[in-house]
Amino acid sequence: MRTFKLILLALILAFLATIAGVSWFTVRHLPMRSDPTAFSVPAGASLRTAAKVIEAAGIDLPAWQLEWLGRALGRSSKIKAGSYEVEEGLTALALLDTLTRGDVTQGELVLVEGKTFRQFRVAMNEHPDLAHDSLKLSDTQILTHLGARESHPEGLFFPDTYLFNKGSSDFDVMRRAYKAMQQRLAAVWENRETTLPVRTPYELLIMASIVEKETGTPADRPQVAAVFVNRLRRGMPLQTDPTVIYGLGERFDGNLRKIDLQTDTPWNTYTRLGLPPTPIAMPGLASLQAAAQPPPSDMLYFVARGDGSSEFSASLDEHNTAVAKYQKR
Repeated sequence: MRTFKLILLALILAFLATIAGVSWFTVRHLPMRSDPTAFSVPAGASLRTAAKVIEAAGIDLPAWQLEWLGRALGRSSKIKAGSYEVEEGLTALALLDTLTRGDVTQGELVLVEGKTFRQFRVAMNEHPDLAHDSLKLSDTQILTHLGARESHPEGLFFPDTYLFNKGSSDFDVMRRAYKAMQQRLAAVWENRETTLPVRTPYELLIMASIVEKETGTPADRPQVAAVFVNRLRRGMPLQTDPTVIYGLGERFDGNLRKIDLQTDTPWNTYTRLGLPPTPIAMPGLASLQAAAQPPPSDMLYFVARGDGSSEFSASLDEHNTAVAKYQKR
């Protein structure tokens, strides 16, 4: 009888010790190699994999302990992939809560309307939260990697704010931006004005990029589009400076000269009729819509007033008067 009591007492003490150990394990503050500590749980990772990633990141929590805790609480299949950043004072239980809630930290990249693909690449290459997998690739190699049908990258990426898990590949952002432009372009092409002098969605994209670069005030965007559509219909050269500047590339020093307007390049719309061979920038949705549905208009010219807006004219005489008023005063 006495032996039985001793065994029972030992079991009770062992149980209490286990309870105390588990309680201490779940609520103790976890030492960390750095504060804060960042780590990324890959998509499809198991709790065991996530626990090993966390331990390797410098959080003093043996992987088997976190895995055991997750299984004991029935959360082993509920962790979320993504980038995390945790601070000192965190407990094992709080860490598990963070993983199952998916309290991820995200990076952000803003693509601005009117910027070029070259500027887009610079922004990605300088972003500290992206993996620069495209850094040493040519534009052509990037398009091949993305599975794009086009041979030139300009204008193919939709300007927007893109959030991503820190450490994501720059290809992930490019792929999302490319798909977004394809979707927006398909939608505006489907609803375009059917008599437009453009034959393909890509030509509409080219037109929209010119509208984007020539618009100083959003309210002028539809009329700018109407001017270019009218000029195309009449077989007139577009004569738009941004295309000439794009054709100059890195040779452009900020000052567009008369000789530049007279020097032929594939993008010089003073020396060549019709649209240039590619877009010249990333157009936003408003420019896509303006190019697809320009308002009825007889305007053929416009000139900057100096305040961001433009003066539109239907005849060359009216245009020359406007130029004298706003550009030569």
